[in-house]
Amino acid sequence: MNVATEESDAYKMGITQRKSFDNRPVRNLTRLKSLQAFEATSRHGSFAGAATELHVSAAAVGQLVRSLETWLGAPLFHRRSGNERLILTEEARSSLVDITEGLDRLDSGLRRLTARRARGVVTVTASQAIVATWLLPHLDGFAALHSNIDLRLDVTDRLADIASNEADIGIRCGPGTWEGISATHLMDEEIIAVCAPFLLPADLSTIHSHWLSTQTLIHDTMPRTVDVFPDWSKWLARAGISLENGARGPRVNSSAAVIQAAINGQGLVLARHNLVRHHLQANRLCRLFEDISWPIEWGYYAVASPRTLRRPEVAKFHDWLVTNWHAPPATAVRPPDAPSPPPPPPSRGRRGASVNPRPAAL
Repeated sequence: MNVATEESDAYKMGITQRKSFDNRPVRNLTRLKSLQAFEATSRHGSFAGAATELHVSAAAVGQLVRSLETWLGAPLFHRRSGNERLILTEEARSSLVDITEGLDRLDSGLRRLTARRARGVVTVTASQAIVATWLLPHLDGFAALHSNIDLRLDVTDRLADIASNEADIGIRCGPGTWEGISATHLMDEEIIAVCAPFLLPADLSTIHSHWLSTQTLIHDTMPRTVDVFPDWSKWLARAGISLENGARGPRVNSSAAVIQAAINGQGLVLARHNLVRHHLQANRLCRLFEDISWPIEWGYYAVASPRTLRRPEVAKFHDWLVTNWHAPPATAVRPPDAPSPPPPPPSRGRRGASVNPRPAAL
C-alpha cells in the first residue's frame, strides 16, 4: 500500500468512526466559494452583478460557477446570447433555498464568533423628513443600548434598493408591499393642518375663511409614486371652508423643509402627524381644526431583506425600531446656568412670504 492510499484509507476510517460516534453524517462543505458564486449569480441574474457584490471579476465568478457545474455533471443556468439574465435550471432552483439559507447561517455564525471584538455597522436609509423629525432625536437611545454598533445614515428621498443591498435597513412611508423585502408595520398615518402657535389669533373662534385668507399656505410637493396626500384645496373642501384660491402659496419639494418653515412661522402646512408629533408636544407647532383628520392608506414600515435581517446588528436595530417607534425622543438636559432659548419672533406670517427650503443636515 502506498502512502497516499494509506492516508486516504485512514481518513475514510476516521470519518466512519466519527459517524458512528456522534451518529451524524459528515457535512460536505467542499466548493464553498463556488456555492457562494452560484448563489450570488442566482440573485443578480448575471456574473457581473455577482462579481460586484463579491468584489471579484465577472470572469472569476463565471469560472467558479462552471467548476461547480463540472463537479455536479449538470448545468445550473440556461445561457442565452446577448445580455439577457441567466435563468436557473429547475434542479438549481429547487436547491437554491437550502444553499442560500446555509450560507446565511454560516455567515451569521462567523459574525457571532467575532461579535465581542468587532463593531457592527448598519446602514439605515430614510427620507430627510423621517431622519430629521424622528430618527435623529431618538438615536441616543439606541447608542446607549448598543454601543458596539455604528449606524450609517443614508438620508435621501429616493427609494433605496434594499433588495440589492444599497442599504441594510430602511424606514419607509408607503403601502407596505415591496418586492423582495420584509416590511414590519410601525404605524399608520394621517394628514393634519399645523402652524406656529404665535400665528394664531388671540380669539381662536375667529379662525375661519377670513383669517385663513390672510395666511400663507405652504404646499408640500415632495415627489410621490401614488397620490394619497391631500392638497390644501381638498383639505379646505372637507373642512367646509371656501377660499378664492386654495392653491396659492409657495411650493416646496421637501417635507422636512415644509415642517421647518411652519416652525419658523412662515405659513400654514399640511403635515404627516407622526412627523410633527414631538413638535406639537413641545409647543413648537399647534394643530388647526382638531376635529378634521385625513387618514391615508400608507403607513410607516421598517424594511430589510430577509437575508440582511439575519445579521445580529441589523436585527437589533430592527427590533429597537419596532419597540421605540412610539416612544418620545430623549430629552436633552440643559445646565442650570445655560441661557434659555429665545422666544419665537412675533411674526404674523404675511401672505406671499418666501420660503427657503433647507434639507435636514446630519
